[in-house]
Amino acid sequence: MDRMMDVHTATALLAWQIEMGADEPIGDQPVNRYAAPQAAPRPAAAAAPAPDVAPAAPDPVVIDPVAPDPVAEARARAAGAADLGALKAALATYDYCDLKKGARNLVFADGDPKARVMLIGEAPGRDEDIEGRPFVGRAGQLLDRMLAAIGMGRDSPTAPVYITNILPWRPPQNRDPSPDEIAMLLPFVERHIALVDPALIVLMGNTPCAALLGRRGITGMRGKWQTVLNRPAMPMFHPAYLLRTPHAKREAWADLLAIQARLREV
Repeated sequence: MDRMMDVHTATALLAWQIEMGADEPIGDQPVNRYAAPQAAPRPAAAAAPAPDVAPAAPDPVVIDPVAPDPVAEARARAAGAADLGALKAALATYDYCDLKKGARNLVFADGDPKARVMLIGEAPGRDEDIEGRPFVGRAGQLLDRMLAAIGMGRDSPTAPVYITNILPWRPPQNRDPSPDEIAMLLPFVERHIALVDPALIVLMGNTPCAALLGRRGITGMRGKWQTVLNRPAMPMFHPAYLLRTPHAKREAWADLLAIQARLREV
């Protein structure tokens, strides 16, 4: 027989349920919450009527009709250089090549500007950028030994050479020069050749061949005489390539002997 719960016990049980987290009473019959009617969605606010104003016209694209062409500017500056000093100054103030912003020094040239042989490389490396002279790192030291083997050198009193690069500023991480960089600096190189007026030119690697001959493929071109600005030109492996590929020094030696023999004819 069930006993009636006294008031004190009922109050204590209710207080315990509240303490345990009960926050609403439970009816005598269970409620199926899934069957409970869903609340009607709130109606969306009516969009405000658009003002009777014509949409604003987009800003016109402004094209600067006098924006300089970097290549045309390079041609004009190079053509105006009457001597090597003026050409170097024209390069130093040429601000259209972004390589200049990251380089320490302008690497112009080295050797005797009256030499009969002009060597043209690719671009300065780290050592050249620091010193401001072309071919002074490991590749340059190998080049000096190669030239000495046929009686030449940048400081030779009897058979000097003159050395420069297609690019006067070092590319970041020694990457290959881009076609745009070559195109804008080529007028300076061509003027450089005209001012030095060498008897023959040596193109060291793919980049000078691409710039002055219009094609790459040094393995197929090396050892075969070409013509650059009405002068004989010999494509050769770059000394940096010879450091990585010592077995190619045999071909480089043959090219040096060909240069030596050609000098006796011109």
